[in-house]
Amino acid sequence: MDNLKETEQSTVMVIDDASDNRHLLGLILKKEGFKIMLAKDGETGLAALAEELPDIILLDIMMPDMSGYDLCEKLKADEQLRDIPVIFISAMNQSMDKVKAFSVGGVDYIIKPFNHTEVIARVNAHLDIRRLQNNLKERNLQLSQEITERKAVEEALQLQNKELDAFSHTVAHDLKGPLGIVVGYTDYLINDPMGMDSEELRPIFEQLRQAGQKATNIIDELLLLAGVRKKEVEPSPVNMLEIVCQTKNRLKIMIEEYKAEVTIAEDWPIVIGYAPWLEEVWANYISNALKYGGSPPSVKLGYTELDDSTVRLWVRDNGMGLSEEQQLKLFTEFTRLGEIRLEGNGLGLSIVRRIMNRLNGEVGVESTVGHGSEFYFVLPKAY
Repeated sequence: MDNLKETEQSTVMVIDDASDNRHLLGLILKKEGFKIMLAKDGETGLAALAEELPDIILLDIMMPDMSGYDLCEKLKADEQLRDIPVIFISAMNQSMDKVKAFSVGGVDYIIKPFNHTEVIARVNAHLDIRRLQNNLKERNLQLSQEITERKAVEEALQLQNKELDAFSHTVAHDLKGPLGIVVGYTDYLINDPMGMDSEELRPIFEQLRQAGQKATNIIDELLLLAGVRKKEVEPSPVNMLEIVCQTKNRLKIMIEEYKAEVTIAEDWPIVIGYAPWLEEVWANYISNALKYGGSPPSVKLGYTELDDSTVRLWVRDNGMGLSEEQQLKLFTEFTRLGEIRLEGNGLGLSIVRRIMNRLNGEVGVESTVGHGSEFYFVLPKAY
């Protein structure tokens, strides 16, 4: 229920079958600045409570059809009404009457004939108590929300720290290889600068070029990951054929190097996504198909429209395929990159998974050993 109003704005309901008692209590309370609700019996009181909730109820016991005890039990059984304090006000002065009044949920008991000052003092006291209780509930709720929010922040920080730790180990592991080659050959050339002819130097320079390219690719992946983590994007309709063709052109040198055949489907559907990120997904899938496909690689790019208005976009290769155990290690969460390594795939496919999570898409792979693999992602169809 809402916080109590200040005393002059608080509403007191009087339920009493004696009209003179109702009238007198109404005058006393109104003079003190309270808003008054009057009811002559239990049924009338319940009907009035359905329209407006008072801050406190003064309730007679001996009434026709429904006693004050019965009415109080009804109030306490109702989720909306149970928190309204009920003060019994009655001529019944036996201990058992008072005990029953408290047992059914009353907070106080005033004996008729009542003293005006006493009535006001009791009403104000219980309104103050209720006000404090409501303030305490509010504060507890705020504290609970703050604790929940703080817990969520702490969990997010812990996850980020775990990701950062696993990611840093992975990047360090991946960079050590190419940088080790660069440092090793550089030391060798420094120590023997004139002892080799051009034919002997050619494979060394090629190794250095490949190592440098691999290190550059890792740095590019780091920059992409930073963008995926921080950038806020609004998915929109994208021309997938245009993205696929741009990606193929971007990988032109690699395709020629592997002497690969890359086949692209026609009449691609329009899907909901973010073009720069989708180009990175295609680039990752296609480059993996080139590296781990057949000799020479045969790579097919296509799509399948699904029944739920989504599109499955895929890259199929003619490689050796993957076992079920190997498939489980793909698209690894960043928190597990340090635990699971699949040569050449771990970091890039983890970024693909992160991209699809940001775009509310799905990723997956289907593969059979000896029969190639299909890497796919699923996005909503635009129309």
